[in-house]
Amino acid sequence: MSEVPASVTAIMPVYNGLGYLTESLPPLLALVEEGQLCEVLVVDDGSTDGSGEWAAQRGARVMKSAGRVGPGAARNQAAREARGDVVLFVDADVVIHPDAVRHLRKALESPDVVAVFGSYDDAPPDPAFASQYMNLRHHHVHHEAAGEASTFWAGCGAVRKEAFLACGGYDAERFARPSVEDIELGYRLRRAGGRIRLVPEMQGTHLKQWTTWSVIHTDVVCRALPWSRMLIREPEAVSDLNAGAAERIKAVIAGLLLLSIPAALMGGLWLLLPPALFAVAVLVNRGLFGVFRRRRGLAFAVGALAFHQLYYLYSGAAFVLCWFEHQLGMGKGPGASEPASTPENHGEGPLRPSKPSRSERSG
Repeated sequence: MSEVPASVTAIMPVYNGLGYLTESLPPLLALVEEGQLCEVLVVDDGSTDGSGEWAAQRGARVMKSAGRVGPGAARNQAAREARGDVVLFVDADVVIHPDAVRHLRKALESPDVVAVFGSYDDAPPDPAFASQYMNLRHHHVHHEAAGEASTFWAGCGAVRKEAFLACGGYDAERFARPSVEDIELGYRLRRAGGRIRLVPEMQGTHLKQWTTWSVIHTDVVCRALPWSRMLIREPEAVSDLNAGAAERIKAVIAGLLLLSIPAALMGGLWLLLPPALFAVAVLVNRGLFGVFRRRRGLAFAVGALAFHQLYYLYSGAAFVLCWFEHQLGMGKGPGASEPASTPENHGEGPLRPSKPSRSERSG
């Protein structure tokens, strides 16, 4: 295996994502013109909005999936046909930065590094509170965890094709819909002896429009529940990124903050307990709070960090539920498939057939 990859294929699965492709595909095709990518391979997973045809007209290599197979199977199909030595997975709602491929090539100069992934940038175009919160949270977590990683991220992540195929690719049977299939792939790549690098400079802009409900649904159904099951049932699973020990301590603080609210009803000094615990929450989350404040101001930072305490509560509750599920023998075994979730595109949540212009977006 060469120290510097000779060629990189970008793989973009899409289902009814024409509204996103108009922004996310041209930057990838520009990288082909510059010689940084050898091809862009779009997998049309049963679209009815002309996504595949539009991509082919713009110069992408387009292949049809075998029906509505989901993102894992679509990526696996494309990887087998890729011409490059490295496969770069990019979601249809992610606009890759011009220097992203240079960063991944640098990371793969070490022959024992088999995979590298990056981050969303800190400039999500949708101004809605939920979109700003979700994307800035992701940006912060991936920047804080830069370096050696035990997991993988398919939104903007690359794997040496040989290593990807050798480990069987994404587990498309267990994860038929967008979930933690990329995290589970990372575990298998590590078990096979490869190193994974998180390079936050390898960035993309996330176009997705989040709502409060889609944030909670995605966090619980698509992330917390299946990830918790892996952590509890599979000894080799590693607590990484936002499942690490420090995050669990922050979840305990969020729980204490919740309990302090009814205590404050007793009056007296108890009234000081909630603001004191929120101040502690700001302190232990000061990095994330700083990102919120720098990007959107103090009022947004306070509101977003308050919502972040809710994130810890429902994520922690999901872990506890899975623990009891395991103790009672009610859970699924490691090979069982996860429940279907609502995401329809190959990003992280529901996708509308067409996306309005940025000036038409509302909170």
